[in-house]
Amino acid sequence: MHPILSHRHRLGWYLAAWVPVALLLTALVRLTEPAPWRLVPALVLPLCVLYAFQCLPAWYLCRSFPLRESGRLRLLGTLSVAALASASFWLFAGSGWALLLGRAPAFAAAPDLFRRTYPLLFASGVLLFFLAAALSYLLAAATASRELETRALEMKILAREAELRLLRAQIDPHFLFNSLNSVMALIGSRPEEARRMCLLLSDFLRRSLQTASEERISLARELSLMESYLQIEQIRFGDRLQVRMEIEEESRSCLVPPLLLQPLVENAVRHGIARRLEGGEISIRAGSRGGRLSIVVANPIDEEHRPAGGRGIGLANVSARLTALPGGDARLDTYEKNGIFYAGIAMPASTGMSYTRRH
Repeated sequence: MHPILSHRHRLGWYLAAWVPVALLLTALVRLTEPAPWRLVPALVLPLCVLYAFQCLPAWYLCRSFPLRESGRLRLLGTLSVAALASASFWLFAGSGWALLLGRAPAFAAAPDLFRRTYPLLFASGVLLFFLAAALSYLLAAATASRELETRALEMKILAREAELRLLRAQIDPHFLFNSLNSVMALIGSRPEEARRMCLLLSDFLRRSLQTASEERISLARELSLMESYLQIEQIRFGDRLQVRMEIEEESRSCLVPPLLLQPLVENAVRHGIARRLEGGEISIRAGSRGGRLSIVVANPIDEEHRPAGGRGIGLANVSARLTALPGGDARLDTYEKNGIFYAGIAMPASTGMSYTRRH
């Protein structure tokens, strides 16, 4: 649809832009051909309204002959023919209006005035059509620019969603690999516990797969998944693994990406508990203040088996997932203090529906 006709306010601005054009053309006619002061506006102003709508089809002509794809001579020739045809048709309609107006005694001189101003009106019609074509090219360029921006934004969103799906897909095999190693370690020495670990692992994977169609889940559900994972690890480490949780009640309804905490807790178990003879305590705190959700996972540092190369797969995955979230206002910070390693998540404390399904 025509971009001017598709919105009322645009049509209003377009017709308003023709007001000074109509007044200017009326003044030119009045200066070149002396006539009663009532006659000139009565003749010219309706013709300008007619030509305002008659110039609208220039948009479709400009769409058919883009500036970058049409040769200059071909474009100029096409526009010239269209301008001459448009001005001729306008004057043909104008002659009918002059005859109709001339039937009124007060405007009896309208047909004669129209014949005398025919060259001026014809030249004005050609010029106005070229101006309408220039406006149409500007509108076409603005429309194309908006379409490109919209497509670029859509591609950016699709790329971000693909990145999030890829990052999330990395969690399952990484966790499953470590869990199966734990089961293998228990099969020979503690078969009953290995069997129980397999049941817990099956339940954890089933519950995690239930979130496959969800972009966000409540922190309460995420904590429940994390507790299932910790039950698996507590079979392996027994009393060596202690867990302390401090979760503010209002933060439980905040929405987070599924399986966001599991890699942090897994990292805490693997690098803070697994190789320490005395084990240690993993602390998990969560709270929301000032529209921000804060989650901190802390574990003792194993100085003898400190991981090399900085962040591991789990921490890097969580950081990348947070960075790729819409808004770019979520992050993962890690630091050490007094022999304790801290992994802190800061993100907007959004609440509402507990999940959003993909379509």
